[in-house]
Amino acid sequence: MNFEGLNPSLAEYAPPLLDPVLDAHLTPSLVELDPEGVSLEGMAVPESVHLMEGMYSELHTAVSEVGVPVSVSHFDLHEEMLWVGNHGGHATSFFGPTLERYSSFQVNSSDDIRQIQSLENGVLFLTKTNLKYMSRGGLIIFDYLMDESEDMHSLLLTDNNTLLVAGLQNHVLEIDLNTVQETQKYTVEVPGITIMRQSNRFFFCGHTSGKVSLRDLRTFVVEHEFDAYSGSLSDFDVHGNLLVTCGFSSRMNGLACDRFLKVYDLRMMRATTPLQVHIDPFFLRFIPTYTSRLAIISQTGQCQFCEPTGLANPADIFHVNTVGPLIMTFDVSASKQALAFGDSEGCVHLWADSPEVTFNAYSRETDFALPCMVDTLPHLDWNQDLVPLSLIPVPLTSDALLSDWPAANSAPAPRRAPPVDPEILRTMKKVGFIGYAPNPRTKLRNQIPYRLKEMDNEFDNFSQVPESPIGREEEPHLYRVAKKYRKVTIKYSKLGLEDFDFKHYNKTLFAGLEPHIPNAYCNCMIQVLYFLGLCQVLYFLEPVRCLVQNHLCQKEFCLGCELGLLFHMLDLSRGDPCQGSNFLRAFRTIPEASALGLILADSDEATGKVNLGRLIQSWNRFILTQLHQETQEQEGPQAYRGAGSSFGSSGDSVIGQLFSCEMENCSMCRCGKETVRVSSTLLFTLSYPDSTEKPAKDYEFAQILKRSICLEQNTQAWCENCEKYQPTVQTRNIRCLPDVLVINCEVNSSKEADFWKTQAEYSFQKAMMKRGGFDITKGKEISLGEWKDLGNPDTGHLYPSVEELKNIWIPHAIKMRLTKSKELDVSNWSETDELSPTDDPESVYIYDLMATVVHILDSRTGGSLVGHIKVGETYHQRKEGVTHQQWYLFNDFLIEPVDKCEAVQFDMSWKVPAILYYARRNLNAKYNLVIKNPIEASVLLAEASLARKQRKCHATFIPLMLSEMPQAGDLVGLDAEFVTLNEEEAELRSDGTKSTIKPSQMSVARITCVRGQGPNEGVPFIDDYISTQEQVVDYLTQYSGIKPGDLDAKISSKHLTTLKSTYLKLRFLIDVGVKFVGHGLQKDFRVINLMVPKDQVIDTVYLFHIPRKRMISLRFLAWYFLDLKIQGETHDSIEDARTALQLYRKYLELSPQGSEPEEFRKVLKGLYEKGRKLDWKVPEPDSQSSPKHGAVFPPVLAL
Repeated sequence: MNFEGLNPSLAEYAPPLLDPVLDAHLTPSLVELDPEGVSLEGMAVPESVHLMEGMYSELHTAVSEVGVPVSVSHFDLHEEMLWVGNHGGHATSFFGPTLERYSSFQVNSSDDIRQIQSLENGVLFLTKTNLKYMSRGGLIIFDYLMDESEDMHSLLLTDNNTLLVAGLQNHVLEIDLNTVQETQKYTVEVPGITIMRQSNRFFFCGHTSGKVSLRDLRTFVVEHEFDAYSGSLSDFDVHGNLLVTCGFSSRMNGLACDRFLKVYDLRMMRATTPLQVHIDPFFLRFIPTYTSRLAIISQTGQCQFCEPTGLANPADIFHVNTVGPLIMTFDVSASKQALAFGDSEGCVHLWADSPEVTFNAYSRETDFALPCMVDTLPHLDWNQDLVPLSLIPVPLTSDALLSDWPAANSAPAPRRAPPVDPEILRTMKKVGFIGYAPNPRTKLRNQIPYRLKEMDNEFDNFSQVPESPIGREEEPHLYRVAKKYRKVTIKYSKLGLEDFDFKHYNKTLFAGLEPHIPNAYCNCMIQVLYFLGLCQVLYFLEPVRCLVQNHLCQKEFCLGCELGLLFHMLDLSRGDPCQGSNFLRAFRTIPEASALGLILADSDEATGKVNLGRLIQSWNRFILTQLHQETQEQEGPQAYRGAGSSFGSSGDSVIGQLFSCEMENCSMCRCGKETVRVSSTLLFTLSYPDSTEKPAKDYEFAQILKRSICLEQNTQAWCENCEKYQPTVQTRNIRCLPDVLVINCEVNSSKEADFWKTQAEYSFQKAMMKRGGFDITKGKEISLGEWKDLGNPDTGHLYPSVEELKNIWIPHAIKMRLTKSKELDVSNWSETDELSPTDDPESVYIYDLMATVVHILDSRTGGSLVGHIKVGETYHQRKEGVTHQQWYLFNDFLIEPVDKCEAVQFDMSWKVPAILYYARRNLNAKYNLVIKNPIEASVLLAEASLARKQRKCHATFIPLMLSEMPQAGDLVGLDAEFVTLNEEEAELRSDGTKSTIKPSQMSVARITCVRGQGPNEGVPFIDDYISTQEQVVDYLTQYSGIKPGDLDAKISSKHLTTLKSTYLKLRFLIDVGVKFVGHGLQKDFRVINLMVPKDQVIDTVYLFHIPRKRMISLRFLAWYFLDLKIQGETHDSIEDARTALQLYRKYLELSPQGSEPEEFRKVLKGLYEKGRKLDWKVPEPDSQSSPKHGAVFPPVLAL
């Protein structure tokens, strides 16, 4: 063979290869070497070798690196690969049973590779003083360097993230693979651990002294020790209850290979009869298939199979045809179907028991390198000025380029100015011919992006597109969904939500809803459907808002009541997001919601398995029906309706008057029998024609709407005349028109989506022909100048741009008329058109589009739901003080004004319509819009407890008397305690920091209010324990004082009430105008789900706080200022509320009416200095006296 091309540094390994005896198996016809001396293909087996099923035979041979001995081999546990490391620090992987070279890279420049361990994302390589984690392609993931004095020989993966590393030193290192840090160092009594194994009971450590120690899995303490050989240990293996070893014995001042394998029974912890073999054992492995076979390998290449408890048979010996003289490494695949041998000349031999061998039972697919794509260059559109020119590689040249135009032949072409921000136009006030408007601060100072209006949608998210044209084709969703339509998430920090900037997403004064409520479906439905979809529409429909806020009943779980309380929060909010957690709690308890599949698990919505568009339409029908039933028989503010009450007609409730219309359903059997029945419906579902005809027919939206309302269909139905099921023609006609028209779009498949897309294309063509006179349907080419002229005022056309006409099919207004013969006439209408004098207002209705609910298709997040809502003048007047109508996009807590055309544009590739709301013009004049607060003072009076075992002697509070009813400005001390329903979900980043994915779900368990003035100052008048039907995972007894059983009505001795009852008490106090005094009230009100005006909250955590310094606990403040020791073993809300009131009195004493701020600032500085000295811990009674005894802090009388 020719060795001229070998690396000179490997010359010391080359001479043995020239031995003619050893070279017989490595002929030039079998191995082809590249100039670096590396095998290009696997070496074939001579034709004389035939594989027999069930017996191991040589399958393939490959060269890792010629002349460099193989030091370790390892079958990959996740993929069909064999890893080989050599004495030169080089690693090579071979794919499949044919040993095709997959990757080859240098791991260490000088040291040999001593052990290899495959993981899911890469491979671990152990050298003398180095542990390196690399990808299967050779990229370094981490490189862990150890002390130079270390001499590591073995590693053991104890679990997915923990590794033990041992060697010739007297300790074993435990390394965390997540943080790449040494977490533990175990000292060993006998140094020199070169082999480690693990069972379900012990760690097994093989020592160079010939001993095998059995160590505890948790403490690594020695439990048992076997002295196997007097010389040294060569190898051992463990299977079931057997431990088998091989090694060397001391003979005549030297070491000799012992042909007796020591066998130990791990049940009795003693040696059994040794097993004598006929070869010199150097490696051994259990190969358990049908029996517990042992494979014993000698260093000269002999292999023998035998049972550990039987006798070895010389007939079971076969020989491995090695290229080098010695076998250096041996490994068995996880499937036990393949054996790998590495020899001293750099060759690896694969033996298998079948030709179709697999290394693992279930291997994943292996990623191979992509082919070179230089020949297929992407198309470059020169009209797109944001496309990077580097997509096309250009060779270096010294010649002049075509693009180097002389300055004389070039002329500047300025771009036209971008349009003015719609927010500026909306808020502009004109004085003469000059307009003034506040700066919305949506752009940086003196910086305006030059992007044409027609190209905004196309390039809005261009930065999200990967530079590779391959990725752009494979993941089109990266740039399809506009940024404002994507699912928004809250990023939690150490402070929770306190430092999250909601104002960045919502610059209006309307309130959004937080999406991270712990039920994935209900987060989306409450936020999207309540604010953005149905309930936000109901909120912006004045009659419904007034009806719901006037509604209050005594049912514990009533959606109408919870909706009214939620609407009240929306009214109070000035742009801050609200939560729908109490509504969610009531929603989960309704059996109909669960039966309809409206309650989903957390994982269902996150994985994108649920069709949100179909789900929201089912929820739309459910919520209208539920509100109609709950408000139907209301007889007063405190009316109670039992579950068995009967419902009246649809006209008995405002919901019925708004949404309901009577339908006449006629069934005609082929025998001539006609059946007519009258029913009512709250919404309509669109029904589309069959799209089998080509080309597709052009329909107006009004035609499809009429077809869906006056539906005709053939179906099987029971005929009383025929007394059997017969084909029946069913027709539906409308008897009256509703005030609010609710339409479920029913776009649940590609068939309906294609129909919308086709009709939008027809509408676009007709709009272009109407505005510009172009006949697009004939395929006429239109120049760019003609397209621009369509929106150019100089040409006489004041029309929308081309982009504003695309993807629009539904109109902004609809005209509906019932003829004298009760036939329905539907037509598209314009927003600016009015009824003619001949039209009868009683029979002709004009409906204006109020809202659209849209399903956003985004494969990254599983999709989401957003809404476009037309906010009327009433709400702008109440929130912003201007009379104006504007369309807004509601996407959870993201709220943005949008153009009206955007509300009806549906790009079916990512924006699918779900629900449409049309409202009759001048609707509000028909209904009573006066809101009366339904909460009366009687909610504060004494009430019965739900607990069966409560006694009056256990009472912890005295209810208010009629003479004690609070007035505006009165002080009320408040404190609340909570329990945990769901634990926090967090992940650990690679830098060791924690990232919160989902915060813990808390539920209020106790609410206490104490009197803040009067003769009974400090006496509680509310001390309610809140009954919960949900499972509590942590009562937080140390911090809340709540014990298991306190919230259970069967065994509790506390004053137990419902959350709704206590919530109404607090709402009454807020409406009266009392001022709440407490410590950390912001979190309390957030969990209770209350919106309290800031001027009604006095929080002691901020009274005694220096900006940019830490918040101080109530316990430390009470000790420092009041000499009170509180919160000893557990927290008590009565004690905490009283203490907060005392601290507020102390604050008024130290800073009366805000005077002497310098003196109070000195007090705060002294407080912080004392806290730092004591590490913010209250000292023991004898170790430190309170500063209260100083002259600056006079004593405070106890309440």
